[in-house]
Amino acid sequence: MSEFVTPPPLERGDRVAVVAPSSGGAREAPHVFELGLERLRERFGLEPVVYPTARQGNAFLADNPRARAADVHAAFRDPEIDGIVATIGGSDQLRILKHLDPDVLRANATRFYGMSDNTALQLLLWNAGVVSYNGAQLMNELAVPGELSAYTERYCRRAFFEDALGRLEPSPEWTDEPSTWWTDPSEMDAPPAYEPNPGRRWAGGTDAVEGRTWGGCRAIVEWFLATDRFVPSPTDLDGTILCLETAESIPEPETVGGTLMCLGERGLLERFDGVVVGRPPTRSFLAEPPREQRERYRDRLYDEILEQVRRYNLEAPVLLGLDWGHTTPIAPLPIGGRLELDPRSETVRCR
Repeated sequence: MSEFVTPPPLERGDRVAVVAPSSGGAREAPHVFELGLERLRERFGLEPVVYPTARQGNAFLADNPRARAADVHAAFRDPEIDGIVATIGGSDQLRILKHLDPDVLRANATRFYGMSDNTALQLLLWNAGVVSYNGAQLMNELAVPGELSAYTERYCRRAFFEDALGRLEPSPEWTDEPSTWWTDPSEMDAPPAYEPNPGRRWAGGTDAVEGRTWGGCRAIVEWFLATDRFVPSPTDLDGTILCLETAESIPEPETVGGTLMCLGERGLLERFDGVVVGRPPTRSFLAEPPREQRERYRDRLYDEILEQVRRYNLEAPVLLGLDWGHTTPIAPLPIGGRLELDPRSETVRCR
């Protein structure tokens, strides 16, 4: 797209649609869902409007991709809806894209917030020239137990109410602690344990660059490559910034490197002017290795990413460990928005 549309910012009191374009969540963890709605109302002064799919369970949503798409269309078309928030991610949002009309989404451009599997809808919006926000997802980002992180609240507030997020400062602390609060309502008052932020790592080119962002969750980007139905033409990606983050499945570094290799062999990795990688989770409900092993995993992952980027794109500055993705806290990234990377001052700014 030669021209992108950034939907107008929200205002206090605006109505925001709550939809489930991916999997369920409210049916399985209603206490988490309700906390997310409460945070929208009380912390941000927004009025959530719960659409039918938002309260459905996984089985119904898996069997009814058209229903998920219908809610997305309805939310975008409704003139009284000023923003759209996804409940949670999942693993099959690709199945709803064929039921969506990009022309409808662009004609009714509305700020959309979600992450993980919602990357699929965001990349479809990118193709339509509409900026969306990878982050501020209802259940796993806005409904973290205890107090909402001041860092997450600050940048979600900017993503809701401002034209741009501005400079993204590093968070002082972070966590990827596996939690029981999702299945145990009694844990909702106990915040996760945080640890000092290991910081960012810069590599690659030394010149400052600015470009539109493209990407999101690494697995979804790979699925886009595999289906070969929604990937932009190579020339559309010239001068953009590749943004990738990894999910709680804790992929092997070689698997992530393989995604980048495929981008390289397809002639796409060389087109990006910069690369941004979200801080990776190193443990989850699937595995909880000791801290030393977690740190080694993060270093191995970063090294693998850098090896692949250097192979295809020596000039691109690479920022590793941005506060974005499947860890806490986060700053939502505008997908299709403009991002500036300055390796010399080690700063990143959304414009």
